[in-house]
Amino acid sequence: MSAISLRKVTETAPALVSLYKSAGAALERHGLDGLRAAVYLVVDHSGSMRRYYKNGSVQALAERVLGLSAHLDDDGTVPVVFFSTDIDVVADISLADHRGCVERLAAGLGHMGRTNYHVAMDAVIDHHLDSGSKDPAFVVFQTDGGPSSRSVAEQYVCRAARLPLFWQFIGFGDPGSRQFDFLRRLDDLAVPDRRVIDNAGFFHAGADPRRMSDAELYDRLLGEFPQWLRAAREQGIVRPT
Repeated sequence: MSAISLRKVTETAPALVSLYKSAGAALERHGLDGLRAAVYLVVDHSGSMRRYYKNGSVQALAERVLGLSAHLDDDGTVPVVFFSTDIDVVADISLADHRGCVERLAAGLGHMGRTNYHVAMDAVIDHHLDSGSKDPAFVVFQTDGGPSSRSVAEQYVCRAARLPLFWQFIGFGDPGSRQFDFLRRLDDLAVPDRRVIDNAGFFHAGADPRRMSDAELYDRLLGEFPQWLRAAREQGIVRPT
């Protein structure tokens, strides 16, 4: 059973009903229906991201993540971290107030800086630990390029492998760009030599992420999550169901 019913989504966010249904179908395909998890969204606010804010790509991703979260978490909100050189803001987006949420939040952020993954990871880890949640966390981490400090970002991913958080990286931009070489390597970091379990995935959403269908996006988002969940339960990182 989903955390939030179709009826409630229809009442509070009718524009997201189609996304909610697509997300539910994807969860069933991946054997995750009935799962409870905290969902986070991390969005890149570096200077090169400007066009993706202007053309609605970031807003569209936020709405898709909300549609997924409604199945996994019953509070109807998703914590979102805007990051660049540092943390620009941590806020909640909700089913009831999703329209234009990214534009409203981004409007007050000012300068779009560099790309420091580790500050965003720090914010998510702190938020999840402080929440006291006993459920695992599924983190959608969007970026259009590699981090300013690759060694630090890699260290964070490896250290976070002992925490009940899965990092699903999603790239906006040219899939052939070498900007994503780091994330390709990160996706394949050795287990157990570098990290206790594989706690991160990566895929490209293309130069125009809005063109990726909802069904494909959800399948790509959830592609590696079930394997991580099984490994995390076996290692005692996530409590067994």
